[in-house]
Amino acid sequence: MSAKGVVPTAGLPVLILKEGTQRTSGAEALRSNMMAAITVAEMLRTTYGPRGMDKMLVDTLGDITITNDGATILDKMDVQHPAAKMLVQIAKGQDEEVGDGTKTSVIFAGELLKAAEDLLAKDVHPTIIINGFKKALDEAIKYAEKIAKPVSLDEEEILKKIASTALTSKAVHGVRERFAEIAVKAVRQVAEERKGRIYVDLDNIQIIKKHGGSLADTKLIYGIVLDKEVVHPGMPRRVENAKIALIDAPLEIEKTEIDAEIRISDPEMMRKFIEQKENLLKEMVEKIAATGANVVICQKGIDDVAQHFLAKKGILAVRRVKRSDMEKLERATKGRIVSSIDDLSPEDLGYAELVEERKVGEDKMVFIEGTKDPKAVSIVIRGGLERIVDEAERSLRDALSVVADVLRNPKIVYGGGAFEAEIAKHIREFSTHVSGKEQLAVQAFAKALEGVISALVENAGLDPIDIVSDLRQAHSKEDGVKYGVNIFTGKIEDMEKLGVIEPLAVKVNALKAGTEAATLILRIDDIIAASKVKEEKEKKEEKKD
Repeated sequence: MSAKGVVPTAGLPVLILKEGTQRTSGAEALRSNMMAAITVAEMLRTTYGPRGMDKMLVDTLGDITITNDGATILDKMDVQHPAAKMLVQIAKGQDEEVGDGTKTSVIFAGELLKAAEDLLAKDVHPTIIINGFKKALDEAIKYAEKIAKPVSLDEEEILKKIASTALTSKAVHGVRERFAEIAVKAVRQVAEERKGRIYVDLDNIQIIKKHGGSLADTKLIYGIVLDKEVVHPGMPRRVENAKIALIDAPLEIEKTEIDAEIRISDPEMMRKFIEQKENLLKEMVEKIAATGANVVICQKGIDDVAQHFLAKKGILAVRRVKRSDMEKLERATKGRIVSSIDDLSPEDLGYAELVEERKVGEDKMVFIEGTKDPKAVSIVIRGGLERIVDEAERSLRDALSVVADVLRNPKIVYGGGAFEAEIAKHIREFSTHVSGKEQLAVQAFAKALEGVISALVENAGLDPIDIVSDLRQAHSKEDGVKYGVNIFTGKIEDMEKLGVIEPLAVKVNALKAGTEAATLILRIDDIIAASKVKEEKEKKEEKKD
């Protein structure tokens, strides 16, 4: 078949594809896809590790994002090539699954494809390469489980080290100990045990960003912070031993669904009409006050008249609170959201030791603290610059994710290239049991793992050849599994002593995601791109009109 999808049959060309369709097949298609994926991996490569650089991303509106978070870089980049888009999706999947290790998975995929390039040049068929990679991955996962160290969930220090390792390469490096402590406390607070398994929903950790102050002013609140202010100046600004009514109904007279006309013939009728409205609102407030509530959190609006009556009763009220915040409040205060004021009873009220309006930066916020065993908490991130606060949030989410990963699967491995070096050593030994050309692909898998270590080392300005060979030597010893590169000294050291530890789940998922991406790209030998001629014609016609 020719490039345009035309088959010559008995001298007559048969048109199979639509006019304008572009088709690339065979080695050319494979090379094009591999180059696109390797280019994306190379872009992320320089951001890897504690000494990695940052990227500045400017969108079409001129908004700037400065980050070295892999998921954010790939998300903000407007990638066009279809093969490169697949790599972006794989990284997103890694981020959603374990919340960290996106750069590792993408760089590893790039290294696998580079190794595959060499094999393709030696006439090894893509199917053989894919089978070799799959065998190596299965063996790597089995061995990773074997070398992983189980940890107790009560060992707070280990959890802090895991969070601190995740934060080492981030912009918050200077306050990583504080951020690690906050991450561990927050995740342990919202973790629940269900049928002998730990369940962590990170959506129950609310993150609020306010620039002003410094990163060291970041606080963990055992309760919820509402980015709202108290609705009426006559209301108290601080309520201790708060009994909180969570209402998903408007404290106002709702307009009728159909248009109605009320004819008023004299001022007395007008007065009665206004009085009636006031009485209805007063009744609503009386019902709330009768339950013993001294704080009202309302998802909908509160009428000015209702605000006045609530203030007279000494009730603190907040309106138009997001549904997600209402649900967090329900979990934290052990209250119940009611959809009708008539249904509100004293049993529905939540409890908090303190509800207080405070000024944070330029804004007023309502802090609900001291709730009974809160299963929802808040973190208020401060920082001198808006972009620093944004990057601090991304870093903190990574730290929260890795702590949650360890609580779900309490096994750890060592960082600093120790895990990759140990797996590479084992895969090389395993390759001797694989026959034929697949053996070359299995060895290429080990080489790709060492390529990830090289990226880590190169970003620190060190020599990757020397360090990778020193690592190989260290891992040939009996207790070699712990040895990795101390990026700051350039020496091979015991990562357990340095506290450089990572969750097994993150590493294994990165290997799986990287291998899946590489094999997916190697399997494609034909690219059939639909015509863009029609779209361009339509655009031109629109411009003429």
